[in-house]
Amino acid sequence: MPKKALMVWGGWDGHTPKQSCDRFLPFLQQQGYEVVVKDSLAAYADADLMGSLDLIIQSWTMGKLEKEQWEGLDKAVSSGVGLAGWHGGLCDSFRGHCSYHWMTGGQFLSHPGNIKDYRVDITNWSDPITEGLKSFTIKSEQYYMLVDPANVVLATTTFDGVHHEQSQGVVMPTVWKKRWGKGRVFFSALGHVAADFDVPEARILMERGMLWASR
Repeated sequence: MPKKALMVWGGWDGHTPKQSCDRFLPFLQQQGYEVVVKDSLAAYADADLMGSLDLIIQSWTMGKLEKEQWEGLDKAVSSGVGLAGWHGGLCDSFRGHCSYHWMTGGQFLSHPGNIKDYRVDITNWSDPITEGLKSFTIKSEQYYMLVDPANVVLATTTFDGVHHEQSQGVVMPTVWKKRWGKGRVFFSALGHVAADFDVPEARILMERGMLWASR
């Protein structure tokens, strides 16, 4: 029986939610997943759908998660369904929903300097998600975030303080994984727009992270 994934996209268009999901849809299908794509958070309140899943990919910036939708998502991930996503599509979703932020492991605060070149440093060389990858440079938003100390950090970035002096020298988690109940959660702060995944390391981290998170 094939594994089943749900992709949910929407929210702020500036993060190219549909186009970014489209980048990974063929990959999941090649890995043998049946993929359901939805552009509504109502999918999370569909008990039959949520109960059939192995993996949820979310790309939904800001917006509001209704009570029934949160309960459906929480139940699925807590029971073992994987959750994965990138940038604001996972960790700038549903501002003010503290339980959701706890589940995902972080919340966006700012991106000093907006689009800029910055370095991503692989910090956990022994993890299968990062195995064989080297630190790299990307041109995108460098996310400054609130993060859960329980996250297993796989990569970081260091702020130079040019655009916000108080951030100088701050080492910020950029890619992490964590547990939520029986489920696995993976996040990469890379991926402001779909073209960010033209950088091979950014794409590979996301692909491996999705597979790791999956039930």
